[in-house]
Amino acid sequence: MTRDDTTITRSKGNVFADLGFPEPEATVLRMRAQLMIAIEKMIEDKHLNQTDAAKLLKVSQSRVSDLRRGKAEKFSLDMLVTFAARMGKAVELKVA
Repeated sequence: MTRDDTTITRSKGNVFADLGFPEPEATVLRMRAQLMIAIEKMIEDKHLNQTDAAKLLKVSQSRVSDLRRGKAEKFSLDMLVTFAARMGKAVELKVA
């Protein structure tokens, strides 16, 4: 067996920044990912299928499929905030 020289680097708290995205872009990507995860959880908690989720979100079923498959590039931050509102949740932005 050979020795594994794998280096483990502690995250800065934003995987997108860790991957080398510029800080402003990394921040938006992180926010979009967090919202997508939260919306997916809301859909699961309400036991909605894609058709029912699409009706609630006022989008096509294929858009819900994109959301559930994690295709973040297809959703703006504005759209995800709108989805959360349509699910009955408020989104708060905190500037740190």
